[in-house]
Amino acid sequence: MSRIGKNPITIPEGVTVSLKDKVVTVKGKLGELTQEIKDIDVKIEDDLITFERSSDKKDQKAKHGLYRSLVNNMIEGVSKGYTKELELVGVGYRASNQGQKLELAVGFSHNIVFELAPEVKVETVSDKGKNPIVKLSSHDKQLVGQIAAKIRSFRAPEPYKGKGIKFVGEQLRRKAGKSA
Repeated sequence: MSRIGKNPITIPEGVTVSLKDKVVTVKGKLGELTQEIKDIDVKIEDDLITFERSSDKKDQKAKHGLYRSLVNNMIEGVSKGYTKELELVGVGYRASNQGQKLELAVGFSHNIVFELAPEVKVETVSDKGKNPIVKLSSHDKQLVGQIAAKIRSFRAPEPYKGKGIKFVGEQLRRKAGKSA
């Protein structure tokens, strides 16, 4: 058995989970998410959700833990939410936002204007003497991670000076320069 897949999920207060035609719908105070589930049986009893597979085929073993994790992330997202923070490291690197438009100045000839999905809330923090920080928050873990990865890809951190867009707390692999 999958160690992750066999663990039941407890449904917290304020969250409703429904199953219809192999589609799990999770509603909470922060929003609503849906996930289609294939090849795995889902049972919702009282405040517990369990996932069972009908055979020990390789693809079913893989999906067993996957769908359990996805539904657990949905429940946590609609109850608590997810945040990702990005730090802009470099001289003259700036970030600002107007509504859902994020404007980044990261060393190119023109600023990058990035339109964000309406489900994601963006906030920029620029303190004097510190690197600018972009905070992304939403109830959808996949969407926040995808958008954060896209923003990071505009100027990934380079290994010599560490300039670029990195996640807060990310450890960069640094290289010695020519003099070493």
